[in-house]
Amino acid sequence: MDKISVLLADDNVEFAELLKEYMEQYEDIRVIGVAKDGIEALEMIIYHKPDVVVLDIIMPNLDGLGVLEKLSTMQVDLSSIFIMLTAIGQDVFVQRAVSLGAEYYIIKPFDAGILVKRIRELYKEKYTSAFSNRVVVKRAGFIDSDKDKDYVIEVEVTNLMHEIGVPAHMAGYRYLREAIIQTVIDPKAMSTVTRTLYPAVAQKFSTTPQKVERAIRNAIECAWSRGNPDTMDSLFGYTFNFNRGKPTNSECIAMASDRIRITMGMGQ
Repeated sequence: MDKISVLLADDNVEFAELLKEYMEQYEDIRVIGVAKDGIEALEMIIYHKPDVVVLDIIMPNLDGLGVLEKLSTMQVDLSSIFIMLTAIGQDVFVQRAVSLGAEYYIIKPFDAGILVKRIRELYKEKYTSAFSNRVVVKRAGFIDSDKDKDYVIEVEVTNLMHEIGVPAHMAGYRYLREAIIQTVIDPKAMSTVTRTLYPAVAQKFSTTPQKVERAIRNAIECAWSRGNPDTMDSLFGYTFNFNRGKPTNSECIAMASDRIRITMGMGQ
């Protein structure tokens, strides 16, 4: 039986060694090495040409994005599958990683068993495809548990918040983000924004529904005053006309929630 060769690249050596030890219990996986920074990872990728590279985005000397960027400019016969490791606060880098060829990302902390499952699925998909020698995988396509689904929802909402341009330092950023997440999970919450959604967000952040509403309003006003009309049109299409003025809290939450649900292929 052919084994899936895997390279681990993470500057947390203790974590990487534990992950290596865990993976090596599976007969179909062979960890060929552990790289502690991006430069070492780049060298090992070129030399070993592993089937799968588990690459941390944030590393010293050369980060995960830098590794992908350098590989994209080099004449290397390489068909490795790249899985990026990221933390919640690093989600702004995920889209760049995907544009550089990463097939999947997984958020720390994660279940090592889920990572092994993803490696097998991506490997099988790649080598059973008759149409391409490089697989483009929709991240939402592998959601098979509530925990995994929640992770992806959080990432998608955070990415959308960055695209809209809501300043992360504002209190309204956290409240709006949480409100969108809750309405993606339960669309019925939109029907009772004042009576249900605001109080639920307020309870999570130990504040009042009134402060939640005002902070979200301020965040939306700030985003729309500094936002790019073309960006807003690309995000929301014909749902909202940028030139008519900023949306209400409910409109913004509803539009963002609908967009995430469509992106993730979730039913209405």
